[in-house]
Amino acid sequence: MVAQPPLSRRLRAVLVAIAMLAIVVPSLLVHYAPPVPHYRHHRVHAVPQRVVPQAELPPVEPVAFQDLDPQDAREYNADVPFVDGPIPPARPFRLEGDPAAQARATDCLAAAVLYEAGDDAIGQRAVAQVVINRVRHPAFPKTICGVVFQGADRTTGCQFTFTCDGALVRHRWSDAQWARARTVAAAALRGSVYRKVGYATHYHTNWVVPYWQSSLDKIAAVDTHLFFRWTGWWGTAAAFTRHVSSDEPVIAALAEYSEAHRSAVDGPGPMLQPEGAFYDPVAAQTALPAPVAGDAGSFLVTLDADSMSPDGFALYAKRACGDRSYCKVMGWIDPSKTPTALPLQPAQIATMSFSYMRDQSRNYDKALWNCLEFRRPSANQCMKAQTFLTNAKLRTEMLKLDDEPSPLLAVPTHVPLLADGLAGVRHKGDAATDRATPPGQPVPVAPPLKQGPAADRN
Repeated sequence: MVAQPPLSRRLRAVLVAIAMLAIVVPSLLVHYAPPVPHYRHHRVHAVPQRVVPQAELPPVEPVAFQDLDPQDAREYNADVPFVDGPIPPARPFRLEGDPAAQARATDCLAAAVLYEAGDDAIGQRAVAQVVINRVRHPAFPKTICGVVFQGADRTTGCQFTFTCDGALVRHRWSDAQWARARTVAAAALRGSVYRKVGYATHYHTNWVVPYWQSSLDKIAAVDTHLFFRWTGWWGTAAAFTRHVSSDEPVIAALAEYSEAHRSAVDGPGPMLQPEGAFYDPVAAQTALPAPVAGDAGSFLVTLDADSMSPDGFALYAKRACGDRSYCKVMGWIDPSKTPTALPLQPAQIATMSFSYMRDQSRNYDKALWNCLEFRRPSANQCMKAQTFLTNAKLRTEMLKLDDEPSPLLAVPTHVPLLADGLAGVRHKGDAATDRATPPGQPVPVAPPLKQGPAADRN
């Protein structure tokens, strides 16, 4: 056996250097590398997927979102797989009805595609297809306008957020943009089909994650929008055979944009919207007030009861609040009694005619009238009287109009002082109080609210 010559000193040094680099370089890369982005799966509360049987109508869930920032939501949505199998296109749809009803349907659909997809023809066609899919499905209203404005009277219940978040008042589109949206809507109502989204009944943008998402089948993506259908039989073509009504309702909120809706509400008195909101032309056109100095969420206004209907007070108040999550509007009929600053004095509260309160953190959105001045169809719309509190400190706390609800009531007590004391406001859903307290009788003070973890948003 021949002996190998020993390695030279220089070769040994090279080998040692290579070994050192193999250890040090990876360590440096790991130490100085930027953190790997990741989304917080542990914060996503997935709804178990349940195939609703054919004998049971699938529920239409309110729009509520997981607590994820936009980038986390995008990453989560990218990992949700598309459903296996073919995506059959929807059958062509042709709207029946007289010309006036067809015009109202066209403008409702135009508003949906424009406010949901912007001035983008492809996105508009996809949104229009979802609206048409819904109107043919028994789980949804049976008119185009009914589908678009479903739940529009409730900030946490609307199916298309532009109908209840103030967008119709806050954001305007040009005449040319409306014309293009109407063209897309008219084509969809005459049989044009956007094949890619099939029988999708739900969609959302990729930077949010609705709670209902995990219970449905993901079937398509159009730009930044993701489209879903119900699982099982309710997501098949056989479920989309419901007869569509041609009796399209008048949508008062569209009167400013649509001649078809405006001509129907220009008659005397307010016009009832499908979900219970009223339209008053004066309230819709009156100049908006400025908020109270130092409090951008509070308004002290004089209401013109001669030209504005009592129902119009609520429309005017919501216009004033715009998209604020917390807002209160207090109104008086007599301009000499309208305060100019907060906090209010007892005499000023005593003469208040109307109040509107919105607090999205508590899912509270309600208008109340002084029913000694304005007759209302329901006692729940009246400012209720309450036993007067003689404790000076307690009363002072109740009269405060700050950014947090009073600990004594479910909502701030920005309501009139009637003959028998402070008028209180019941919390939404206080059915026991509704049943136990006849109209006009004192309402007991609610116990202090229990504190708990912050609730998720709608």
